[in-house]
Amino acid sequence: MAERIASAPEIAAHLDALAESIVQDCPTLEHAYLIGIQRRGVQLAQRLAQRIMARTSVVVPLGVLDITFYRDDLSRISQQPVVHNTDIRLDLDGKVIYLVDDVVYSGRTIRAALDALADYGRPRIVRLVALVDRGWRELPIQPDFVAWKIATADTDVIHVKVRELDGEDAIDRANRADHAQPV
Repeated sequence: MAERIASAPEIAAHLDALAESIVQDCPTLEHAYLIGIQRRGVQLAQRLAQRIMARTSVVVPLGVLDITFYRDDLSRISQQPVVHNTDIRLDLDGKVIYLVDDVVYSGRTIRAALDALADYGRPRIVRLVALVDRGWRELPIQPDFVAWKIATADTDVIHVKVRELDGEDAIDRANRADHAQPV
């Protein structure tokens, strides 16, 4: 049985706060670039871009990053991995990258994302923005901006739902034994 951690209004409020944190971190937004990690990081990055534009009237460029082939566990997760698109249209040299993901767990997804970003240039700074930090890091990677820090057991699954893909906005926690689908 899943436990509801956050509902749509709570997520919206926390996205507002994350957008404000980005604006405070990079006030002119001149070199800022939001990049969402496939899958749910993309929708979160889009929403952050909308909120930043509403606050500042500045359109922050938005990129999409698929890290599938950069994963160090690719052979363990699937014989036929699902590959999504990458859409990074700007040279990253000198940019302030806000890398957006839904959940930070072991740190391996972010390590893969950093490897992938290197193929597009050398950013001045990369900041990690996450909706949820659930702990259990295997690599020394920490989010710079995070909406929720949730104490979890290693057997827990944190599932971020976004309306664009899942029909609703929510954050749920379940036990891995009770959860049939991979997150």
